[in-house]
Amino acid sequence: MKFKKIILLWCFSVLLFSCKSTQLDSTKSTVLLDISNEVDENKFVNLKNYSNDFVYDMKYATDDNFLKEKVYPCDECFLRVKTVKSLLEANKTFLENGYRIKIFDCYRPKAIQKKMFQLVPNATYVANPKKGSIHNRGGAVDITLVDSLGIEVDMGTKFDFFGEEASHNYQNLTEEILANRKFLKEVMLQNNFKPFDSEWWHYNLNGSNTDKVENLKWNCN
Repeated sequence: MKFKKIILLWCFSVLLFSCKSTQLDSTKSTVLLDISNEVDENKFVNLKNYSNDFVYDMKYATDDNFLKEKVYPCDECFLRVKTVKSLLEANKTFLENGYRIKIFDCYRPKAIQKKMFQLVPNATYVANPKKGSIHNRGGAVDITLVDSLGIEVDMGTKFDFFGEEASHNYQNLTEEILANRKFLKEVMLQNNFKPFDSEWWHYNLNGSNTDKVENLKWNCN
């Protein structure tokens, strides 16, 4: 009987841990938190709890995306702590220059990655879920810039434009657009991010390719 109790307790603890580990908490803090107090660099946190200086247009929490359907329950931006730290520093530089980051996508569950790849089975634009995207690892952001009036800076194409014009290497653009892309890229490079060649909006935190692919979902409050 004692042995059975031990087994039951162990099974319950495993189940409890599993429940906790497969759901991200969308609860908002009543005050802004200090990211420097987070000691676990790999922990997933909600960016909205650490800054009010970002603009959000989370495309996959709407049907305004290439999937033509809402696939996130709500417009939260979860990232690993180390990603948030670098993103806050990058946004600080943009703010000093009269701009701020507008976010289209952050952490993405692997299940959503599978759906995207089914629609666009081209690894140039959508990572193969067998390998996993940096989005699935909590180390990638899809972003643009807005000015002090909240107007998007002209980057030449829309977000999630699947064509050569979205590439960093594409040069048949106006000087203004090339300068805008260069500004975004330089600041992100200075803050531990690297660009994704075929998408001007996509940036990966350096070293995040070795992090674990996750399929964590989140609740909505």
